[in-house]
Amino acid sequence: MSSFILFFYAASISPFTIYFFMTNKCILLEWEIFSASSTFLSVSLILDPIGISFSNVVCLISACVMLFSSSYMEGDIFLSRFVGLVMMFVLSMNLLVFIPNLAALLIGWDGLGIVSFALVIYYQNTKSLSAGMLTALANRIGDVMLLLSIGLCVIQGHWNILFMWNNSFSPLLAFCLVVAAMTKSAQVPFSSWLPAAMAAPTPVSALVHSSTLVTAGVFILIRFFPFLNSFNGFSIGLLFISVLTLLMAGIGANYEYDLKKVIALSTLSQLGVMMMSLGLGMPFLALFHLYTHALFKAMLFLCAGAIIHNNSNSQDLRQLGNLWNQMPLTISCLNVANLALCGAPFMSGFYSKDLILETSLYNPCNLLMIVLIFLATGMTAAYSIRLSIYSLWGHPNHLPLHQNYDEDIKVTMSVMLLSIMSIFIGKVMQMSILEFTSIMPLPLVHKLLTISVTLLGGWLAVVIWKTPSINKISVSKFMIFNSLMWFLAPLSTQPLIRSPLQFGASFFKILDQGWFEILGGQGTFMMSKKMIKLNQVFQLNVVSSFSLVILMMMSFSLLLLITVIYHFN
Repeated sequence: MSSFILFFYAASISPFTIYFFMTNKCILLEWEIFSASSTFLSVSLILDPIGISFSNVVCLISACVMLFSSSYMEGDIFLSRFVGLVMMFVLSMNLLVFIPNLAALLIGWDGLGIVSFALVIYYQNTKSLSAGMLTALANRIGDVMLLLSIGLCVIQGHWNILFMWNNSFSPLLAFCLVVAAMTKSAQVPFSSWLPAAMAAPTPVSALVHSSTLVTAGVFILIRFFPFLNSFNGFSIGLLFISVLTLLMAGIGANYEYDLKKVIALSTLSQLGVMMMSLGLGMPFLALFHLYTHALFKAMLFLCAGAIIHNNSNSQDLRQLGNLWNQMPLTISCLNVANLALCGAPFMSGFYSKDLILETSLYNPCNLLMIVLIFLATGMTAAYSIRLSIYSLWGHPNHLPLHQNYDEDIKVTMSVMLLSIMSIFIGKVMQMSILEFTSIMPLPLVHKLLTISVTLLGGWLAVVIWKTPSINKISVSKFMIFNSLMWFLAPLSTQPLIRSPLQFGASFFKILDQGWFEILGGQGTFMMSKKMIKLNQVFQLNVVSSFSLVILMMMSFSLLLLITVIYHFN
């Protein structure tokens, strides 16, 4: 039912998406809630090509994911709770898209954070809880930055994104917005929560990594781009951070053996590409890549979910192999997604990714940045081919009990719909939407550089990665450094948590179990106890002394009486 509702909504707003892109119109609706002096608080609603097209893509992917979930999660006893949470997730993203007011934007922004925490801890175990806490706390940094930016906007007298102007607090406001976007889109040094969020069910991962949570940061920067681009350090800083993220994710994915984490790191890599496009001053190319990436990444996760579901819930690449012979339809779609991810010619990813890489060659850019960008591009092809070699074409290393099949109509329908769109949507969008087209005259060597680097990366993957052995694993320090995301994963958990926990334990021992006990309840109780004991001893001594005196007096009186009687006689 939820899948049908989302499909109906996506189909309904498709004509509006085409109309708004053709006419390039923008409708702004504003409802004033509160007014004091020159400041007023209002809820705004914007209908423009970016917002409507983004909502269309989100709801189309969500519909496919919910159709897949009806098969994948059918044995779950809390299915209604899962459906409710996913629908709230989609609603939060739509609110974020359609509200251009910084204060009212918090409804969608915080909605995404809270619901993502509930979905990551859906499987109630220790690993899910720790992943959920890491996700929530990392995103909380972005929430605080957004709250600070709302406070800094008071000097303008309004919170409308479309009418930002420079004032004395503008550089600080820009910094807060960029950091908020970096936490949501998991850029360095906030990257460790993204692979940890894989503890959520696979349909949720497909939704989070394609079009909802991680793209919220990119979308915010696209909305604020005219304002942010007026600052000198914005482009340079964002380009540097995005290239670092791109490189770190690309190298890390080549050392990862968890199927879902390889795809998660590929998402991180593509988020770096989108941020890089923004750093190069191309917000519409970033949006174009966001749309094409959302479609093929959702398909990649759904195919991975079908593989995991059929292989006794095993996610280890070394326990798969020879899947092309057992699941031909799913593997065909997975290969389509992999080719689109690598930027293979005439797939949807090619049209957006190739334009972004050509922009980096066309624009004035640092030579080191160019080298790192194309090195990371080669890494993308390498980890995609490695994934295929290990799980699809290699020797079968399956667990004893598994059942691979393609007969589930709910899974195949959702995957095939996304695969058809992933093949054609790039060309269709570039032909029909003016903002997604860019002409850059480049030498032939530069034009062929992207495809050459991709082919070289694929060839190196075939040469280097052989069929793995499950028993013998050689571990080196370089491998540990890269597989732990340049130590970002441990650094963003233990060191940050250890000191506050130790301080809290010391504080608890010194105060709660120390001085507060000595001077408080326990101390009063012990003092009262001592006083009572002393009183008892004193009372016992007094009573015994008094009895002795009385006995002596009685004895003396008796003796005196006997003496008097004897004398008178």
